[in-house]
Amino acid sequence: MEANTRSTGRLPAAFLTPGSSSFMDFLGAHQPELLPGNRPLPPVQGAIEAPHGTTIVAATFAGGVALAGDRRATMGNVIAQRDIEKVFPADEYSAVGIAGTAGIAVEMVKLFQLELEHFEKVEGTVLSLEGKANRLSTMIRGNLGMAMQGLAVVPLFAGYDVDRGKGRIFSYDVTGGRSEERGFAATGSGSTFARGSLKKLYREDLNEEQAATAVIQALYDAADDDSATGGPDLARRIYPIVTVITEDGFKKFTEAEVADIVHAIHERRLEEPDGPRAALL
Repeated sequence: MEANTRSTGRLPAAFLTPGSSSFMDFLGAHQPELLPGNRPLPPVQGAIEAPHGTTIVAATFAGGVALAGDRRATMGNVIAQRDIEKVFPADEYSAVGIAGTAGIAVEMVKLFQLELEHFEKVEGTVLSLEGKANRLSTMIRGNLGMAMQGLAVVPLFAGYDVDRGKGRIFSYDVTGGRSEERGFAATGSGSTFARGSLKKLYREDLNEEQAATAVIQALYDAADDDSATGGPDLARRIYPIVTVITEDGFKKFTEAEVADIVHAIHERRLEEPDGPRAALL
């Protein structure tokens, strides 16, 4: 196929008339070895050491949804990277936060972005938020073979549903099974602590800035108890990635905006190291 392309200087007809609105199906039909889950791994003994992304959190608010991630990647007991980015736009109205094997996760996100763009170009319309969540589920299921060998990817997907006029959150397991979360969610090694923090801080009437503050508080609490989660690094000026998706689309908070929230939280934590208290009743 490649030789024919080089000799004629033209793409094969099948490339110009795709039979499916799914780019993954198209790639699987023509060059299936390029799909992440189809790549054979060399035989290994013992655990595979690869950089892993850790904690991702999300929370809905009146008018949209916030999705944030810490910046630490670990490899066993070693910090592999201090400033990794784990939250990416999927398209104009959705975003993905990655936890798990970093290299495969980033590649999966890029393929997911291309999948959504391909659908829009072929069909002439945007896939529904529910449809996007289902497509991501299929991609995760396709990575099951690698997940069983220790190279799992467990993302958190969030977006603004233009049909329902609200933000929605979807979580996944390694088999591709998805669940819609109500209000807030977390995934990754620090998810237990982050979810517990959000459980006490979350309110349905949060505005955009309050939701951003809540997810940063949750990451702060996760870093307090989980060694694989990186808290705000004030000395190096490394702060969490915070994004929001509303009816206006995807927006990433600037470093200065996140820094202002982080420093406000830090000042309060100097007085109350365990963070804000929830009322007993």
